Amino acid sequence: MSGVWVFEDGIVRRADSDPPSGAGAGGSRPNNKVLVHVPSGEVVTSYDVLERRLRELGWERYLYDPCLLQFHQRSTVHLITVPRDFARLKLVHMYDVVVKTRNVIEVRDGAPPA
Repeated sequence: MSGVWVFEDGIVRRADSDPPSGAGAGGSRPNNKVLVHVPSGEVVTSYDVLERRLRELGWERYLYDPCLLQFHQRSTVHLITVPRDFARLKLVHMYDVVVKTRNVIEVRDGAPPA
């Protein structure tokens, strides 16, 4: 992983990362980002919506895990892994979905916080 890394008090962290206090407070997304299904313009607001859109693209649920949801395509070696709790979905998970569903699902800025 590129970037500037700092080692302080026995902990390694990225120097250019956001402070933890603003990340995910109150269930909001970091930087207020959302997943959007591009062809329909639909914002992915739950795993039901995400799973429906992934199924349309040939993705299937993979092994049961109590902490994770996983999807795979039979025709590829790709695996999408997201936390089972939608409130814990982070930007890194969103970009995992985006990279593996090019031009169909993307990350966009959401509505400004109230």
